[in-house]
Amino acid sequence: MSRSNLTVGIDIGSSKIVTLVAQHFPEEERTNIIGVSNFPADGIKKGQVVDIDRASESLIQSVESAERMAGYSVSEAFVSFSAPHVESINSQGVVAVSNPKEEIVEEDVERVIEAARAVSLPSSREIIHVIPRNFSVDGQKGVDNPIGMSGVRLEVESHIVTASSPAMRNLAKCIDEAGVKISAFVFGGFAIAESVLTPTEKELGVVLVDIGSSVTTITIYNEGAPCFSKVLPVGAKNVTNDLAIGLRLSLDQAEKLKLILEKYKDEDGDISLKKLAIDPEEKKISLKTAVNGIVAPRLDEIFSLIKEEVRQSGFGGVTPAGLVLVGGGAKTIRAKYSCQKTLGLPVRVGVPEKLGGIIDDLISPEYASSLGLILYGIKQGRSQKVLSKGVFNFGKIGKKLSVKGAIQKLFETLKPLLP
Repeated sequence: MSRSNLTVGIDIGSSKIVTLVAQHFPEEERTNIIGVSNFPADGIKKGQVVDIDRASESLIQSVESAERMAGYSVSEAFVSFSAPHVESINSQGVVAVSNPKEEIVEEDVERVIEAARAVSLPSSREIIHVIPRNFSVDGQKGVDNPIGMSGVRLEVESHIVTASSPAMRNLAKCIDEAGVKISAFVFGGFAIAESVLTPTEKELGVVLVDIGSSVTTITIYNEGAPCFSKVLPVGAKNVTNDLAIGLRLSLDQAEKLKLILEKYKDEDGDISLKKLAIDPEEKKISLKTAVNGIVAPRLDEIFSLIKEEVRQSGFGGVTPAGLVLVGGGAKTIRAKYSCQKTLGLPVRVGVPEKLGGIIDDLISPEYASSLGLILYGIKQGRSQKVLSKGVFNFGKIGKKLSVKGAIQKLFETLKPLLP
């Protein structure tokens, strides 16, 4: 019987929390998704915790639902995040090889990466990722792996992603309330890259754009590694809000309309909202007004912001592989066309790599980050061992119970008995 490990990913988006439980068989190089849950990100706004209690409850529900489906207990997980407080810099590190008469060893590589990590940061910020882009040995550039080479001077160019320390502590606290140990925090752009980008695209240079509900993540890859990371505080929800205001609809009706417009892109004239199963009343809207007058201008504005960020990054001219578009916003009508028109790059909509198991509903641009997180975790090689099916950690479950909620329920029960 093949041995297997569990890899768990908790993808914290701007509108939803997706928890995936995957069973990985290293000997067979096979991975099956065995647990899936998708819950609204209550208490989280633009990827940041705004209410600890509500956010903790959302995480608890998401994790427990995935556990029930998988039949296994979750003890640790990789956690992805994307929020406007994320920033990135590229840093150089230089060290002398410890034994220049011998080969470069792993300890030398660790020291040079640590040297690149020594950047000046405010006390309110912390480093999440330090990713080596390329090494140089005695001036020889473009070295992928210096271990085993001979030299006296080792240099590295690295990409560093930083985040707000208070924001990350709040997020970590919510995950701890769910009784889950954090294997690692993963920037959303890096998780997505694992599921939708090809090695050729990473090597040539590519812009990866994830349009979520209220944030847009931009990650640029070149020469096989990330070189720019940024999160903008705009997303597909801005399109929904414009539709609601322009057509005098509720937000729920506007969201349904936004998702269904693609099916009617070839039609013209007015269409009944009753026919679209959006409104029971015979209210009609102009498709031309909805698409050309409301959706298109907002998309053009979002992609103009993306274009400006790519230009300011300094890497806009080294992305011959074009742009890969993912996220729920990628499914918006005219999104691909608007992106091509505004940025002047070849564009494709990214679909996550197909794994085994219950993934039929996950092969969609909006789940690229969730599935990518599983692939990232497997690549890191840190997974929990599979326990016997049905064995749960009762200590953890006890921790998951909300003390505040329990006290409130007890008070409500005893209230009628009080004098």
